[in-house]
Amino acid sequence: MGSTATPTRPRTEPAPAEEPRPRPTGRRDTDGMAVASFILGLVGLLVLNLVLGPIAIVLASVALWRGTARRGRALLGLGLGVADLVVLAALVSVDNTVSWGLAG
Repeated sequence: MGSTATPTRPRTEPAPAEEPRPRPTGRRDTDGMAVASFILGLVGLLVLNLVLGPIAIVLASVALWRGTARRGRALLGLGLGVADLVVLAALVSVDNTVSWGLAG
């Protein structure tokens, strides 16, 4: 009688875990930053000038630096962010306070 040895499978070592590749900065990300800077700059004219103005300026600057396809939108966001701070400075000088309202 022959031996009934079970066939052995060759041992395979587990594949080494691949390191995650850094995601390349996509044009979509920079386009989103340009649009976000425009929206935040626009909203910042009405509320939270001190917060939204600088955020709009930073987002627009980064989008322009990375070469967004929406260059005009980023420039508008940059201008509106600066306008937020100018409006805040004008209202502070007239009212002598950092807070302001539309009611007067």
